[in-house]
Amino acid sequence: MKWYPLLFRAGLSQAGLRFGCSTVSIQRLDPLVEPGSIPSAHVHQIVGGNAFNATMEGDIGEQGSCTTCAYTEDFSNYWTAVMYFRHENGSYKRVPQYANAQLGTEGRDAPDIKGGMTIYYTQNPTTTTLDGAMANPGLRYTCLETILTRGSETPDLPNKPCPTGIMAIHHFPSCWDGKNLDSPDHQSHMYNTVKGAFREAGPCPSSHPVRMPQLAYETMWNTTVFNDMWPKDGSQPFVWSYSDSKGYGTHADYVFGWKGDSLQRSMNDSCMFHECGSPGAQGVLRTQAVADMNKCAVKNTVTEDTEGWISELPGQKTPMRFTA
Repeated sequence: MKWYPLLFRAGLSQAGLRFGCSTVSIQRLDPLVEPGSIPSAHVHQIVGGNAFNATMEGDIGEQGSCTTCAYTEDFSNYWTAVMYFRHENGSYKRVPQYANAQLGTEGRDAPDIKGGMTIYYTQNPTTTTLDGAMANPGLRYTCLETILTRGSETPDLPNKPCPTGIMAIHHFPSCWDGKNLDSPDHQSHMYNTVKGAFREAGPCPSSHPVRMPQLAYETMWNTTVFNDMWPKDGSQPFVWSYSDSKGYGTHADYVFGWKGDSLQRSMNDSCMFHECGSPGAQGVLRTQAVADMNKCAVKNTVTEDTEGWISELPGQKTPMRFTA
């Protein structure tokens, strides 16, 4: 998991943001791990501001003209790998995303949000083994019985068809060293004390003493459209865009792009979730309607099929190995 700088500190008030961002782009770009590379090694799904590109520098909050997030002052970009279904015949198809529950006006549902993710702000490195995945409780999956299923989390992809799809969960580390806004691996300037399941993180160590707001993603993958294609041998058919069929290597990325003091303003307030503002209802943060969220987009700089059935995962002629 990669972390770009948060240039603020949370106050003593208890506050929390939970908001939806529709999809801004699906393509092979990664300005953190492979800056300037067109294309990057694997496909990502991205939400947030329309300044997203292969090389991102400077104040991102001042570079975009629109955002797919409910809060119009958030031009950050949030992204993960893309989930694919692997058919028994060897072909692949991207799994569609759908809107989480209670992301609309004043906490109502908003099923018209275009794919995307749910972002949390409340005040870990990639692995290829089960032991490594178990050591990162903030990186988990939930087999959804309903859209509101919570609490049953696994470190690997579910091994059975899920009635309402799969939710991928990514919690970022929340302890900063107080000195470096970035590090060569985009990780070591932060320290992970996350316990998972939105439990309060452990205390920060002396090496990373500054507590930051906890950032987390929930991505709803509509695997149900493939339930009648489940392999006859019962094998798990879903795979991440970097060729991970176990799910151990799941990871996420983030580039900070909040305008001015907007995020600090919300952390200083005592609002929680939709009380801070929701699509079409203003709060301590400015908001926009779902239709305006869905209008914002980034033009693809990598031209390849991300919608139909494909014979191989883009960029993955030599797949990574993942072991139990």
